[in-house]
Amino acid sequence: MSHQLPDVQATSPEVTVGLNRVGVTGVDKLVKIAREDDRPIVLTAEFEVFVDLPSWRKGADMSRNMEVIDETLEEATREEAYRVEDVCGDAAERLLEKHDYTSRAEVSMTAEFMRREHTPASDRETQHTVDVVASATATDEGTREEIGARVTGMTVCPCSQGMSVARAKQKLEDLDVEAEVITEFLDEIPQPGHSQRGHATLAIEADGAPDVDLNDVIDVARDSMSAHIYNLAKRPDEDHMTYEAHANAKFVEDCVRSMAEGVLEEFGHLPDDAVITMSQSNDESIHQHNAHAERVVEMGTLRAEVNGED
Repeated sequence: MSHQLPDVQATSPEVTVGLNRVGVTGVDKLVKIAREDDRPIVLTAEFEVFVDLPSWRKGADMSRNMEVIDETLEEATREEAYRVEDVCGDAAERLLEKHDYTSRAEVSMTAEFMRREHTPASDRETQHTVDVVASATATDEGTREEIGARVTGMTVCPCSQGMSVARAKQKLEDLDVEAEVITEFLDEIPQPGHSQRGHATLAIEADGAPDVDLNDVIDVARDSMSAHIYNLAKRPDEDHMTYEAHANAKFVEDCVRSMAEGVLEEFGHLPDDAVITMSQSNDESIHQHNAHAERVVEMGTLRAEVNGED
């Protein structure tokens, strides 16, 4: 004779306070992303799953959350989803449907993505690493999904470079070099500036799913810094990267503004209420601290600012 186990989670709590996010973190799953005319990309993704909890309920059904996320992600793996953000959206909607006390469900994931490319000077095949971030929030009003990427690159400080330019100019003048020659030389040969490894993050959120390609998101974020960096670099590649970065020196603020410009050029079709998250963090080489800048803005506001509209 079996006995029914008590559902302690459904009882009332001693302190009747509602909670915004209750759930699980650190859930690892394999996810296949389909590609046209090519093999699917297999990602090892880490998920976080949350629902809101009303004040009258003691706990969320953790086993049910795990059941839903397992069911959803296993299905996504078998069927080769086309967008990572859709995997999150599907799971969030299932959570909302299966929890009658829940009004909001959130699913987010991160995964390491490898892209093939060629080195800039020696043209050797190599790969670079991208952190993919995706999330979705489902409510009775609908689902919003977000897709984004964190990439690394190189930046050079315009301030320290400016001091090097002034020093070089003074020395050339002391050597009686003609002013026109000095100007031409400094235009052609970028002067030293302290460099740093930069970390750019770009994410786009919209109702339903953002109409963007993950590769384009990666490219816009990567292009916002002074130069790309590569896992493999022969001497000609190192020379190329060094020259390119110093010829395109940028403050941390400049990187975010370049990213904003790239968003408008690449994703101008997005609706005004799409939310754009842009951030840049630089690992400073001559300071113990790091530099950071960011902006979270709706697409309509971003358009108006860049176009100089009130």
